[in-house]
Amino acid sequence: MVIHTIFDALAWLSAWAMSVFVARSGYLDGVRRTPIRDPGYFIALGLGAIAGALFFGSSNMTLAGLWQIGHSIAGAIAGGVMAVEIFKWWNGIHGSTGGQFVAPLAVGIMVGRFGCFFAGLPDYTYGTPTDLPWGVDFGDGISRHPVQLYESASMAAFLIVYLIAIARGSPLFLRQGFYLFVGWYALQRFVWEFIKPYPAVIGPFNLFHCVCIALFVYSAVMLSRQDHELRAAV
Repeated sequence: MVIHTIFDALAWLSAWAMSVFVARSGYLDGVRRTPIRDPGYFIALGLGAIAGALFFGSSNMTLAGLWQIGHSIAGAIAGGVMAVEIFKWWNGIHGSTGGQFVAPLAVGIMVGRFGCFFAGLPDYTYGTPTDLPWGVDFGDGISRHPVQLYESASMAAFLIVYLIAIARGSPLFLRQGFYLFVGWYALQRFVWEFIKPYPAVIGPFNLFHCVCIALFVYSAVMLSRQDHELRAAV
C-alpha cells in the first residue's frame, strides 16, 4: 500500500517538524526532559514501542482470522510506556519524562490516520456500516464509518488544546502533558473501537478496548500520584 507508506513518512516528518516548533517556541523550557544522555532510555522506548505495535497489531489480525503481521499505534504506545516505566524504575527516575513527545505524537497520529483512511479495506482500520450521510464506501459497496478520520479529528482537537495550554503556561499540561495525552488517546480510541469490525475478546470488548482501558488506568494513576506536585507548583 504505497499511499499508506507515503502518509507514514508524512506522519514522521510532521512529528519532527512539530517537535522543532515546540522546542523553539520555548513553551517547555524549565519542564523536565527525557534523560537524553542515557541511550538506554531510547533503546527501551524504541524496542518497547516496536514490540507492542507488532504484538497487538498481529494479535488482533490473528483473532480476526487474518494470518498476517500487523502493527498498531495503541500497541506502540502501550509497549513504549511499559518499557520506559520499567527503565525509569530500574534507574530510580521519578516523574514524567515524556513531555516533549506529546505534540509530535498527537500530530503524527493525526496525519498517519489519513494514510489508514486512503489505504481503504486492506488496511483493516475501517468502521462498521452506517447510514449516516458522511459514511464512506471503501470499494465494497458498503457505506462505513470513516473511523480513521474520527481519530484524526480527536487528536487534532487535543493538539490544539495542548498547544494553547502550554503557551499559556498551564502547570497541569506542562508537567503532566504526557499522561493527559495517554488518557485522551485511550478514551477516544476506546469509543471508536465500538464501531470497528474487530472480534470481541471479553464481553463486547475487543483487544484494543482492553489496551485502552489499561492505558487510561495508567494515565489516571500517574496523574493522581503527581497531584501534590501540581498543587505545589501553582
